[in-house]
Amino acid sequence: MGYEAIRSGGLALVTGGASGIGLAACRRLAAAGMRVAIADRPGRALEQAVEAVASESGSGAVRGFAADVARRDEVRGMVADVTLWGGRIDVAMANAAIQPGSAIPGDDRRWDDILAVNLHGVIETVRAVLPGMTESDAPGLIIVSGSKQGITTPPGDPAYNVAKAGVKAFTEAVQHHLRNLELCNTSAHLLIPGFVWTGLTRGDRTEKPDAAWTPEQTVGFMMERLQAGDFYILCPDNDVSRATDEKRILWAAGDIVENRPPLSRWHPGHAEAFARFLRG
Repeated sequence: MGYEAIRSGGLALVTGGASGIGLAACRRLAAAGMRVAIADRPGRALEQAVEAVASESGSGAVRGFAADVARRDEVRGMVADVTLWGGRIDVAMANAAIQPGSAIPGDDRRWDDILAVNLHGVIETVRAVLPGMTESDAPGLIIVSGSKQGITTPPGDPAYNVAKAGVKAFTEAVQHHLRNLELCNTSAHLLIPGFVWTGLTRGDRTEKPDAAWTPEQTVGFMMERLQAGDFYILCPDNDVSRATDEKRILWAAGDIVENRPPLSRWHPGHAEAFARFLRG
């Protein structure tokens, strides 16, 4: 249903579109003949992304829109500006995210920033585009960038995990809402990347690790699964297969069902049991 929204002449909006997966998605959508609105924080990175996508696609129908998705008023203003420029948004990708790191008793500002961008930014972006997308029975597509960290919640960055867990729950609710709207041809989908070589994951490294996928590989896989109609777009990488991801997800859910300690995968009393489960 929603995949048909990716069409020549249609309009796509991508937040966090100046780099990483967002930029790769902008390139792919422009190559499909779509007009592309690249949204990101103001600066040279946004300008360069617009120049790159326009030159590669040979199209002038690429425009940058500066907005901080952590601010509801800026999100709504940006969506209004995109609509004024290009009409109905056919494809919306809520992708903007940050990952400065966090700890339970850690810096308040980091918690505020991560939740504002990674959770509230997604919520406000989707809520802002929904009315215009659902007022027509034309195909529409909403893609939300989630994370495996929002499903298995590994220790190390709790604010990021909390935000991405909320993103998962929100996107599921959005899709339930859409499929119960009469004559609605807009669908929502949750992108769950594996290890991808982007600014969020680079750290101090200068070369891509062998285990990581490129943003282009991730977007290519996303397109294939969107065409297949998947809601959960669970991406592998060069190190972790889908089979391994499935077992990790099942084990995490099993913590509740089996009444194990939370995050038992990393608990010394359950580490061997998890290892056997993974091998089985």
